[in-house]
Amino acid sequence: MYTLIYDDHKLDQIKKKVISVHETRKKSEEVLTKRQTDLGRRVYECNTRIVWTDKEVSTDDVLEANEFATWRPGEDIPVGELNSDSD
Repeated sequence: MYTLIYDDHKLDQIKKKVISVHETRKKSEEVLTKRQTDLGRRVYECNTRIVWTDKEVSTDDVLEANEFATWRPGEDIPVGELNSDSD
């Protein structure tokens, strides 16, 4: 399942709170866009990201870093996401 997690990018904090749970990446992207609008911030300022997990979770649960991945296994990854933005 796809989830939105609160991710403040602190590498020493491996536990991430689940904000919402979704069946598809498209739906999770729609909810992320709404969250961005509601907060009046850009997506990278929302401390929120979409991840995939096989674990059954609900809103307000906590995921550890080893329990989620950015992409679902076998999912088509957009070309722009395949390479780092830095040299």
